[in-house]
Amino acid sequence: MMASKVTADDAIYRRLIDAITDYAIYSLDVDGTVTSWNPGAQRFKGYVAAEIVGRHFSRFYTEDDRRSGLPARALHIAASTGRFESEGWRLRKDGSRMWAHVVIDPILAEDGALIGFAKVTRDITEKHEAEEVLEDTRQALVQSQKMEAVGQLTGGIAHDFNNLLAGISGSLEMIAARLDQGRIDAVPRYLDAAQEATRRAAALTQRLLAFSRRQTLDPRPVDVDRLIGAMEDLLRRTTGAGIAVEVVRAHDLWPILVDANQLENVLLNLWINARDAMPDGGALSIRARNIDLDEGAAKSHGLAPGPYVAIAVSDTGCGMSQEVLERAFEPFYTTKPIGQGTGLGLSMAFGFVRQSNGHLHIASRLGEGTTVSIYLPRSLAAPEADVPSAAPARDLQGASGEAVLVIDDDATVRMLMVDVLKEAGYKPLQAADGPEGLKLLQSAARIDLLVTDVGLPGGMNGRQVADVARLSRPDLRVLFITGYAENALIGNTQLGQGMELLTKPFTMDALRCKISEMMSTATPSG
Repeated sequence: MMASKVTADDAIYRRLIDAITDYAIYSLDVDGTVTSWNPGAQRFKGYVAAEIVGRHFSRFYTEDDRRSGLPARALHIAASTGRFESEGWRLRKDGSRMWAHVVIDPILAEDGALIGFAKVTRDITEKHEAEEVLEDTRQALVQSQKMEAVGQLTGGIAHDFNNLLAGISGSLEMIAARLDQGRIDAVPRYLDAAQEATRRAAALTQRLLAFSRRQTLDPRPVDVDRLIGAMEDLLRRTTGAGIAVEVVRAHDLWPILVDANQLENVLLNLWINARDAMPDGGALSIRARNIDLDEGAAKSHGLAPGPYVAIAVSDTGCGMSQEVLERAFEPFYTTKPIGQGTGLGLSMAFGFVRQSNGHLHIASRLGEGTTVSIYLPRSLAAPEADVPSAAPARDLQGASGEAVLVIDDDATVRMLMVDVLKEAGYKPLQAADGPEGLKLLQSAARIDLLVTDVGLPGGMNGRQVADVARLSRPDLRVLFITGYAENALIGNTQLGQGMELLTKPFTMDALRCKISEMMSTATPSG
């Protein structure tokens, strides 16, 4: 009776399988040979049972899949894990392809021995093609949005730099005209105007680099409480009347690894933005706290779980609408009147924080205020102690013929640096690219200091030139000058002993002071 019942159940099961035409359902032996075939399999694959039973199922796979061993691997995974499931292209009898969802389950005997496999295949070609169309549409939309953002960015840059260049070129024209006229009394005014435009251009460039996360950073362990305390007087003086200020100190804060100067700039920008959001007065605060982000909280901020220091700047101002929140980090997007903001402040802050392995979050409600929170990872190293200001740099006019090699591909910048060195009493050498400079460094010429741009033509950047030069001149002092250090990895690795960095654009006075400082301790090399 028992055997008869099993046979009846098998027959019912077989009839159910044969009634299903929306799925290809068939069985395989342990080697992958087809042993049964339902009408749904015939419909999808194109084979009648007599044509396929006794044949190996690998014929349903593409040639690439067969070469990669996918059919055998699928059976092995099904046997060892209890199921194989995947999607991919499969072949019909006529050679056409369908995108199939495939499930393979092992068939076991009563004693647990593997006796074959049950395979279910569903044709989801239409669904797959619809998803591909949707993905293509999404990619096209992303590209369109990207191009719109690039257009907005380049348009904003062009507008601001045209204004700055007009101030510089106009001032230079007026200087030339006054010199021709012998009216040198007006020259200082135009010089001041050109220098001011240059400073503004430098500030704009730094903001752009921060937004693109390409600025050169000098990360060191920082005591956030000490940094905020040092800024307190400046923050209060910047706020103005009608706004209650609260600077909350926390002396148990963990140190963080960050560029302290850039962090100060970011906090000051956030403070000024908060102040401007309260034209009728209100309350403005800054506070910091230690926080351990678990996996869920960290994931929501795009961070790794672990210890962070959170710095929050809060105001009770006008707040932001959802539309403004969604665009807050876009470059050159601003709600301020024309001429009162570049729209780079928040994008610069966001770029800097992300480059520092942190996250910037904005919480705001229209009419109720805004809190901008910065999360920066804890540093295990202790902050550096406050050091007294360095002694004034020595007078460069006292230089006594020390040799300085200048490598820079910009002829104007190179000319200016060489002239400064000559006037200071140094013996300058110069090169326009890495190989030319390295040839001088590998010669017998005396070179006490190398001043090199980071980005150089000729197949070698400034860092590579310095590293090779130090193989034969281990005591060589090196001053890198750069406005973009990504290619040389200066922003991601520590500079070696006797190496310093000066970011473009810099004043000639800054260059003189830095060279003086380095040469005062330099050991002649070569």
